[in-house]
Amino acid sequence: FCMEGRDRVIDYVAEHYGRDKVSQIITYGSMAAKAVVRDVGRVMGHPYGFVDRISKMIPFEVGISLDKAIAQEESLAQLIAEDEEVAELIEMAKKLEGLARNAGKHAGGVVIAPTKLTDFCPLYCEQGGDSIVSQFDKDDVEAVGLVKFDFLGLRTLTIIDWALDNIEKQKGRDARPDIETIPLDDKAAFALLKACQTTAVFQLESRGMKDLIKRLQPDDFEDIIALVALFRPGPLQSGMVDDFINVKHKRKKAEYPHPDIKHILEPTYGVILYQEQVMQIAQVLAGYTLGGADMLRRAMGKKKPEEMAKQREIFTKGALARGVEEKTATYIFDLMEKFAGYGFNKSHSAAYALVSYQTAWLKAHYPAAFMAAVMSADMDSTDKVVTLIEECREMKLEVVSPDVNTSHYKFTVKDDGAIFYGLGAIKGVGEGAIEGIIQAREQDGPFRDLFDFCQRIDLKKANRRTLEALIRAGALDGLGPNRATLMATLDTAVQMAEQHHKDAAAGQNDMFALMEPEQAASGTFVEAPDWDDEIRLNGEKETLGLYLTGHPVDRYEQELAGIISHRICDLNPSGDQTIIVAGLVVAMRTMNTRRGDRMAFVTLDDRSGRLELAVFADTYQHYRDLLVKDRLVVVEGEVSVDDYSGGIKMSARKVYDIDNARESFARRLVLTLKQEQTVNGFVQDLAQVLMPFREGRCTVRVEYHRPDAQAQLTFGPDWRVRPTDELLRRITELAGEGSVRIEY
Repeated sequence: FCMEGRDRVIDYVAEHYGRDKVSQIITYGSMAAKAVVRDVGRVMGHPYGFVDRISKMIPFEVGISLDKAIAQEESLAQLIAEDEEVAELIEMAKKLEGLARNAGKHAGGVVIAPTKLTDFCPLYCEQGGDSIVSQFDKDDVEAVGLVKFDFLGLRTLTIIDWALDNIEKQKGRDARPDIETIPLDDKAAFALLKACQTTAVFQLESRGMKDLIKRLQPDDFEDIIALVALFRPGPLQSGMVDDFINVKHKRKKAEYPHPDIKHILEPTYGVILYQEQVMQIAQVLAGYTLGGADMLRRAMGKKKPEEMAKQREIFTKGALARGVEEKTATYIFDLMEKFAGYGFNKSHSAAYALVSYQTAWLKAHYPAAFMAAVMSADMDSTDKVVTLIEECREMKLEVVSPDVNTSHYKFTVKDDGAIFYGLGAIKGVGEGAIEGIIQAREQDGPFRDLFDFCQRIDLKKANRRTLEALIRAGALDGLGPNRATLMATLDTAVQMAEQHHKDAAAGQNDMFALMEPEQAASGTFVEAPDWDDEIRLNGEKETLGLYLTGHPVDRYEQELAGIISHRICDLNPSGDQTIIVAGLVVAMRTMNTRRGDRMAFVTLDDRSGRLELAVFADTYQHYRDLLVKDRLVVVEGEVSVDDYSGGIKMSARKVYDIDNARESFARRLVLTLKQEQTVNGFVQDLAQVLMPFREGRCTVRVEYHRPDAQAQLTFGPDWRVRPTDELLRRITELAGEGSVRIEY
C-alpha cells in the first residue's frame, strides 16, 4: 500500500473486525554492538566524542558482535589494550550486548483474532500513545495460533503518487498521466533501462542490478519480470543467469529436456525461473492437478527428504503413464528440484516489475517531477539525497538552492523544469518551523528582507539555531547582501522582531506604527565581508549534506591540472594504464580479504564524475589515515576496463593529500613581487614566513618587477620549502592576492 494510505487500511480492518480483536505487533529492539557501546558510554559519563570514536571503529555489518569487531578491527583491539577506560567500557558493554533495549511496532504486521485479543496474548500501549500492540512478537503470535497479516507500506507507490501530483501542479490537471494505462512497450523507458540509468527506479537501482541490466539488455516487459527474479543469490550463483543471457543474445542455443514443455520454458530461454513453471511442468508431463502441483512446489521449497521421495515417485509414475521415458522424467525432476530452490513466484515478480516499469517511464518522460518526488521521499536520509542530487546533475536537471520565498517543505518543480530544493531536507530545521514560514509567505506575500522575515514568522518554532541553519543552507540568500552579513545581523533582527511582538501583545503603539509596514519592519544590516568558498561550502555540507553552489575541488582546479594526468570524466583506458587523478572522498567501505586483511573501496568525486577505486590491503594499511570522507586526495594507480560491468576500475598504488602532492610533484614556488611591495622590512618578514616550512623539496623563486627592469632570483637549497596550504596563505597575507603560484 501507499505509505500515506496504509494506516487507513489498518483502521478499516480494525473497524470491520472489531478494535478489540485487531492490533499491530510488537518488536523488541536489542542492544547491538554499536548501540550498546553508546549506551554504556553515556551511562558511565564519558564525553560524546570519546564514545563516538569507539563506536565508529566497529565495522558496519549487520549482526556483528563486539568480539567479532575486536577480532576484525586492529585499531579497536589496540585501543582496548592501551586505554583502561575503553577496556572497562567494552567489558561492561559485552555483558549487556544482545539484551532487549526498547519496544517498538512492527512495520506492517497486523494480527486479527477470532475473539478478544486478551484471550490470546497480553497487550502493550506505548507511553503517550494510543495504539495498542501485542506483547508477543511476530513468532510468538503465530505460536499461540493467531493469524498474522502483513500490511506493507511501499514507499515507491507514494513516490509515483507524488510525481503525478508534481506533473499536475506544473502542467495542469489534464496533463496528469493515468499510470495504470501507460503502454508497456515505451521506447524511451526501455532506452533508459538499457543505458543503466536506473538510479531511483524501483528494484533496479543497485550496482549489481545495473550490471545485470547491462548484460541482459531488456527489450520487453517479460524481460523486466525476469530481471527481478534473476537478481537473487541463488540464480546468480547457479549459472542460470549466464544461460538466460547467452540464449537471449543467441550466443547459445536453448535446450528443452522434452518437446511438451518447450512452450512453458520458451519465454525464459529454456531456464526454469519461476515457481509457476515447476507447477506447469508437473501438470503437463505428470498429470498433476493444480492443488497437487502446488503441494509439489511447497515440498521442493522446504526440501524435506521424505516428502521429496514421495513426490519423485508420483512425478515419475505420472510421466511414464504419458509416454515419457523414465530417464528423461528423472532428469526433469532433478532439474525442477534444483531450480525450485531458486525459483521465484512469477506473480510477485510481475507485480514488482510493473512498479519498476512505471518508475522508469516517469523518469524517462517527466524527469524533474519524478526526481523531486523521490528526493522528497528520502529527505530524512542525507546520504540518499546526495546521491539523488548527483543523479539530477547527470540528467542535466538544475537543482535550485533552497529559498524561503519559493521553496516548500518537499522538493517541487519550477515551470521551466528545474527543481526547488525542499526546506524539509535542511538539517536542523523542523517541520513546524517550515509550516510557519510557508503560512506567513502565503498569507502576506514574499519576505522582503531578514528583518521582515523575523518579524512575520513564529520565533518560538524557528529559534536562532533554525535561522542559522537556513542562512548556512542559502535559504535566506534573497533577504540580504550575503550570508556573512545575514549571520552578523541575525541577533539585531531577532531582537527587533521580539520587541515588535511584545509591543503588539501589549497593544502599544509607537511612532513606527504610523509608518507603512515596509518601513516598520526594516532595519540596518551589520555589514560583513562575504564568506570565502571554504566557509560557504562547509556551511552547505553541514546543513544540506552536500556542496550545492560549488565544490571543494574548484579551489584547487588550476593547481591540480599540473598534477593529474586525467579528469575522471576523461578516463578511457586501453589495457592497464597508470594514471593520476584527484577528487574528494565521498564514500568509503572497508571489508576483510580472504586472508583476513583489511582493504577499502573508495569513491572519488572531482565534479566531472565519480570513480570507485580499490585500495588493497598493503596500500590501505599505509595510507588509511589519508582516506577520510570529505578529504581531497590525489591518487596514483592502474586503471583498466572492468570486463564484468563494462565500466572503469582503478586500483590505488599511492595516495597523497594536497600538501603531500604539492611536495611530490611541484617544481618550484614562485613569488611575483613589485618594487612597492618590498619596502618596510619585507625581506625580513618573508624570511619569517618561510622559516617554519624549510627543509622541504620545493625550490623558491622570486620574479621581481620594477618599472625600468625585472629579474628572477632563485633561493639556495637551504631555503627549499614544503608548499603547504598554510604557507601559501601566509605568503598571500604578506604579499597580496595573486602573488604566489606553484609550478609543476
